[in-house]
Amino acid sequence: MARQCRSSIALTTAAALALAGCATTGANYRPIVDLRGSNPAAYETDLRECQAYATQTAGAGESAAAGAVGGAILGALLGIAAGYGSRNYQHTAGVGAVAGAAGAAAQGEQNQRDIIRRCMSGRGYNVLQ
Repeated sequence: MARQCRSSIALTTAAALALAGCATTGANYRPIVDLRGSNPAAYETDLRECQAYATQTAGAGESAAAGAVGGAILGALLGIAAGYGSRNYQHTAGVGAVAGAAGAAAQGEQNQRDIIRRCMSGRGYNVLQ
């Protein structure tokens, strides 16, 4: 049964990671900026530099991997604590993996976008969104 559980969790985690890989990477984010009075070439240079800073933090893919593992463990533990049979706690582990991956992927992407916004704002741009 333990082998089946690990196999089920691994399969679910792989599916969650595959979906997270389809997400746009936050480090490629281009914020909406009021460019009035700005030099377009300087803007592109600043944007590339800010995007490079954003790559220094975990993005959607890396965050999804960690979230899937954590969610699977938490889901399995909750299933065991609730007294579910082995088949049901495998299911709760799978649900936990998917939920953990999805939430962490969204947070990783949001963190990268926030870094770019703050960086561009710090360089004097009027960041609208």
